[in-house]
Amino acid sequence: MSKSNGTVGFVGYGAMARLMAAHIRAAGYQTVAYTPSAKGGTAEDGTRMLDSARTLAEASTIVLVSVPNDQALAASAYGERGFLVGLKQGGLVIDTSSVSPDASRRLAETGARRGIAVLDAPVSGSTPEAEKGELVVLVGGKADDLARARPVLDAIGKQTIYVGPAGHGSTLKLVVNGIMVSTMAAIAETIGYGVAAGLDRGTLLETLSGLAVVSPHHQRKIDSAGTGDLDPQFPTVLAHKDLGLLLADAAAHRAPVPTIAAAAQLLSLTMQRHGEQDYSAVLPTAETLAGA
Repeated sequence: MSKSNGTVGFVGYGAMARLMAAHIRAAGYQTVAYTPSAKGGTAEDGTRMLDSARTLAEASTIVLVSVPNDQALAASAYGERGFLVGLKQGGLVIDTSSVSPDASRRLAETGARRGIAVLDAPVSGSTPEAEKGELVVLVGGKADDLARARPVLDAIGKQTIYVGPAGHGSTLKLVVNGIMVSTMAAIAETIGYGVAAGLDRGTLLETLSGLAVVSPHHQRKIDSAGTGDLDPQFPTVLAHKDLGLLLADAAAHRAPVPTIAAAAQLLSLTMQRHGEQDYSAVLPTAETLAGA
């Protein structure tokens, strides 16, 4: 493909965004980026950094958002310096952030009033999958808008799943992360129990890593956290945030999620010492609680 594909502007340019941007450039797009902490200049990968979300949108044909929470999304989207003001009518926003379904619906509704298409398109996968271009993208919004976004989504992911109207992509991401984090919490608690009850820790961790009952993802987490490697592929602070979003939205729908509530409590404890480390830090937290 040629550079005539256009320019993708990244709002938020952390580890995940930088990896996605590399694949998007390889697909023939140019990239620019904006983060609140960078007022200009050039990123290490050569991406031009702009001084506001509005300026970035004015320079882009597609805006791809990768921010940590609802507050960061609102700060970059709305107001006179927001990307919704900068994008031309007919523009496209792809929001890959993990945010609340309500925030996704508000963004889509506001964009529609300005003639801007918005997709909530959070991704399943972490930095290893992003580096290989093997993310799974969960999309909510209008099906016609998804067709426009597919070249970008195909560049960053191995699969794109269309879920339904605006907000549904964000809802499914909360389902996925709720399963992932609560399962890790249960694994951590039972490992803590096993060691406290006298099992040899090394034998226990090795055994669990080879059993079909533990998913490949959680096998990797057991292996790394078990040796003290808590490099933040998915930081505890973000896992804790996502469980909070799930609990709030479940309450709005009167859906009981007691297991998620219990996992959120273990994440709250983990936040005290391991907020910026990987969420698999629930393992040492649970072992400490068990006196193991």
